Amino acid sequence: MNWDQIEGKWKEMKGKARTSWGELTDDELDQVGGRKDELVGRIQKRYGLEREEAERQVDDWANKL
Repeated sequence: MNWDQIEGKWKEMKGKARTSWGELTDDELDQVGGRKDELVGRIQKRYGLEREEAERQVDDWANKL
């Protein structure tokens, strides 16, 4: 699934993201609004990851949708 599709269906995708990154709050996921860079940044900050690792996780997640 590409990011335009994810962004357009974010209300549905939000639950799937919550399953993958349970430490993110509902408010954080609402603020992400389907924007990939925003999601990467939130994951990076919450989990203490390097940007490249957070991007890899998000890309892997999106490819599995």
